[in-house]
Amino acid sequence: MAQSNIDILYEKLAQIPITNKNKKEIEEIKKALDARDLKKVIEKIKKLNVEDDEENNETEKEETQNEQQLNKENENKEQQNEEKNGENKTTFTNTRNNKIESRYPKQLSLPELEETYVGLLLYNPKLITKFYIIFEQCAFEDDKILNLYKSVLFTEGSKYASEVAKRHFNFSKATHESNILKEELKKKVSLKKYDMEKIYVELRKLFLLRQNYERTPIKETQDKIMEITNYELYNQMSIEEVESAINQVNVTGKFKQAILNQNLTNFLEDGANNLTEGLQFPFPILSGVFKGMRKGETMAYAMPSNAGKSRFTINMAANVAFVHKKKVLIISNEMSEEKMKLCLITTILNNPEIQKLHGEKLEKTEGELLEFKFRPDSTKNVEIDEDGFVIKKENESQKQFVERLSRISTEFNKTIAITNWVNNEINNSIYFVNITDHTNEELQKVIINYYYKEKIEYIFYDTLKTDTANIGIGEELKKTTTILSNIAQNFEVFIFATLQLTESATLPINLTINDLAVSRTVKEVLDTLCLVKQINNDNLSDYEYSLKEVDTTFYDLKKYKNPDVRYYACVVDKNRAGAKPKVLFRLNLAYNRWEELGYLRLKQQKK
Repeated sequence: MAQSNIDILYEKLAQIPITNKNKKEIEEIKKALDARDLKKVIEKIKKLNVEDDEENNETEKEETQNEQQLNKENENKEQQNEEKNGENKTTFTNTRNNKIESRYPKQLSLPELEETYVGLLLYNPKLITKFYIIFEQCAFEDDKILNLYKSVLFTEGSKYASEVAKRHFNFSKATHESNILKEELKKKVSLKKYDMEKIYVELRKLFLLRQNYERTPIKETQDKIMEITNYELYNQMSIEEVESAINQVNVTGKFKQAILNQNLTNFLEDGANNLTEGLQFPFPILSGVFKGMRKGETMAYAMPSNAGKSRFTINMAANVAFVHKKKVLIISNEMSEEKMKLCLITTILNNPEIQKLHGEKLEKTEGELLEFKFRPDSTKNVEIDEDGFVIKKENESQKQFVERLSRISTEFNKTIAITNWVNNEINNSIYFVNITDHTNEELQKVIINYYYKEKIEYIFYDTLKTDTANIGIGEELKKTTTILSNIAQNFEVFIFATLQLTESATLPINLTINDLAVSRTVKEVLDTLCLVKQINNDNLSDYEYSLKEVDTTFYDLKKYKNPDVRYYACVVDKNRAGAKPKVLFRLNLAYNRWEELGYLRLKQQKK
């Protein structure tokens, strides 16, 4: 019986708010309780209650006046705030029938849960021993409920709450309103049976979601955090599993996610997707085979050394930039800026498709441009060399020579008109980065920087090699290729790269992945791979080509005396889009003019 009385006195003492004024008295009461001096305890508790009532009356009077004034101001503001922030905010009615503006969206605003949790603690303060929420995990929406929680820590449940539970919290503010709210919450939870452990887990999950929602400024990520509450098995998830789900949202936010069986009809009927809408190659057969240059894919062309990898890259990039009017980035560890510019001018002057755009019909070799050789309109009174080009005078400056050419050479004026046309094509520029000494991280940053800076979606990399620290380690090339493939998919860009073929005795038409000079596993990462090799002039008679893949008419490969004219076999070794034909190209190296002739095969032996 005595022990029961002591417990009652402990409970009464716990209900008295601790203040700086009564803190010493309460400590003395606790000592008297420990000493079982019940008479002294009762007297002191009565005295404290009288003082508390007097103070509360004064406080209540002052707060009532303040509250009335604030309510008038807040009523006018409340509707405006709801209209302004209706998308992200909601309102709820709590136990006190007062409207509280929520700083969280509806899915994360559960006032009833907060009230039930605190009500259960007030009803049975011993529960704070186990079911406490530390300061760093606390995310109460209603400050008045938070105030009651602090009251449980330092008043009602003071002797049951650990130092860990109390750490960093300040004391609660005891008011007449808070005392009324305490009684209301206790009465509310007494009318129904609750599972405190379930309430606690649900509130901790909610606090986790709220904290991560507020830390994230990106709306898309915030929406995905809110969606966690709609997970089919959310009610069965533990606190740790909700935390893992939040981490997954943050980690996979950069990855594209979808439900595959949604909008299938629209996908099929519209036909407007990256699988069918790639930019057309300047080569009809390859364009059909690969379905164009499709964003999100990584393509590679492998050729032997000095076979024309850089020139082929420029040819492709110029077509994308000027024919398709797209910005292009060329990353090179092979040719310098000057060599690339010369090759680009050669391509633009001589490419038939680009000639249609600038309107000048002209043929100028790269060698002629490099040596600044131009023919005069008339040889009268003009000194020319044996090939008919204007000779620069001995004491003539370059500026004077240019001025003289502009008066006597239409060929020169057409060339300048074309380069001026290119200068004006600023909306479809070809950007260039020479990256001879680099790491994979630097390569990645270059591409992503140009993507964000210029929204470049077509990238050409000549030649695909390992980073500087791993030169000669074949398997490292697969890592570099994987990085490029990830960029292509994540940013929806097209990446074209050249690779090195070995100098082998393999016939061009019989090339396989084994002829790569680097790691053969790179094929696993690429979407498309072509193996390209020059056909020896002495063996041209062994080959023939057709205009259709299945055809009855075949053509011989014409032999040219000009050493700049060459034939190449292009073996499609990998193609996620389907067919893998063998295609014949003719290159005029001097003009950097690549022509796709048809389907290549070895001549059949006559029976």
